[in-house]
Amino acid sequence: MAPGGQTGSVIRPLGFLLCLAPLLPAAPAVPNPATVAILYNSSSADSKAIASYYAGARKIPEENLIGLPLPEKEEITREEFNSKILEPLKAEYDKRGWWQRQKDNAGNLVPVGTKIRILTCIFGVPSRVAARAGDPKMKPGGPPPIQTSEAAVDSELALLGVEGLPIAASLKNPYFKADANVATNGLPMTLVGRIDGPSRAICERMIRDAIETEKTGLWGMAVIDIAKKYGSMDAGDPWLETIVRSNRETGIPTLVDRFPDTLPTNYPLRDVASYYGWYDWHVNGPFVNPSFRFKKGAVAVHLHSFSAAQLRDPSKNWCAPFLSRGAAATLGNVYEPYLEMTHHFDIFQARLMAGYTLVEAAYMAVPVLSWQNVVLGDPLYRPYLHIDGSGERVDADREYRAIRLATMRWKDDPKQLDTMLREAADRMKSGVILESQGLLKAEQRMTADAAMDFQRAKLYYTDQADRLRMDMHVAAIDRAGGRNASAIKILRGARTIYLNLPEAVAAQAWLNIMDPPAPPPSQPKK
Repeated sequence: MAPGGQTGSVIRPLGFLLCLAPLLPAAPAVPNPATVAILYNSSSADSKAIASYYAGARKIPEENLIGLPLPEKEEITREEFNSKILEPLKAEYDKRGWWQRQKDNAGNLVPVGTKIRILTCIFGVPSRVAARAGDPKMKPGGPPPIQTSEAAVDSELALLGVEGLPIAASLKNPYFKADANVATNGLPMTLVGRIDGPSRAICERMIRDAIETEKTGLWGMAVIDIAKKYGSMDAGDPWLETIVRSNRETGIPTLVDRFPDTLPTNYPLRDVASYYGWYDWHVNGPFVNPSFRFKKGAVAVHLHSFSAAQLRDPSKNWCAPFLSRGAAATLGNVYEPYLEMTHHFDIFQARLMAGYTLVEAAYMAVPVLSWQNVVLGDPLYRPYLHIDGSGERVDADREYRAIRLATMRWKDDPKQLDTMLREAADRMKSGVILESQGLLKAEQRMTADAAMDFQRAKLYYTDQADRLRMDMHVAAIDRAGGRNASAIKILRGARTIYLNLPEAVAAQAWLNIMDPPAPPPSQPKK
């Protein structure tokens, strides 16, 4: 690409915060399940089972399920797409009376009065439309071919019922940057989501996690990996920096990595509820650690040209691995999309935070249709439904709720906010809160204060991997400040102390960059 506890246990640490937290604007209305259709592969027992499971979970009418006999493969030809998906779908809409169509001012036939606003493609429905014979194929980097006909099935179906549009290249998305519920936008388009992944079990888990998370809200750590290594081709960096600022203002603890390399192998993370990063071909870093799991309901996205090039192998690309490691939702690209025509992460996150569903946020964030983009997860999922502090409370979320509520209460008084959170950390013996404060201080360039917070957090963390992460935070401060000798000393000490942890290889990885081993001696010629 060119560049568990009761209510009292939760609120006790910060006393009367819940009473004083300001009310946030009401979340947009969730789309009516009657306006959601489900497309599944009738040739696949797993596809049909997932479709039925999803319909029951979201109370989508049984008559809104459409089963078509489809090839059990991820990529199909344009001819197969037309004959096996597009035309049969239009026939089903006609037969079921789901739309009326008429010509617009440009003479194109478009759907009006459409009953179905969201279409959910299920595991077993092909995800990619290959280029037609003779058409150029998308290649990593380089100028985009104007006449390419490669596309994501879902992105093509977003214009279901619109006749007279060109097949080649992309088309403008009229929902881009919108801030209106899908039921009221009045656009002649369909929001197409996909529940897909490496297996039926993962797909059903994604559905369960979305629904269960909506009861509590999504709470946890955010991780932003800003890989500044493409010179002027860094348009993705501002999107990520915007998310960092938004998280800070919201009270979401955020670990930010700005080194050119992505986070190292087995980097010790915990409670990762959201992740945004770029840019490598295949999953790596913390996510290859066999013990790593995202927090339930997590939204995880990695910006890469072919992040959704396949959805079955949990070791390749990014979307399939993220879902196999517990994420509930992700975004991706089936072929090369080119940076400006991918999902804009800052818009996507902002719309999720505003209370829109996953599929609404995804389409508000992408500038084009008939292109390479997909959104994976329950389309109706609203991860931040309870960001105001409402919802069911569980012990695992208590520290993150405390940080959020304190931020809402004292957002205009940083000194009081800092004081209250530090008092809460000591009462709760919370490494999480102190780490959060350290990350915030590091962002504010108060590096000495940040380092002290990380050292204090080590006293409350009992897990060795968490303690290792605190050392790596301090080493990162020194590395970023050009104090390599100090960073190397910290990393060597961490490598020794945590030698038996799988996560110790992360410290070694940074040492290999900052203090590379000497090359092996040359062999004499014989």
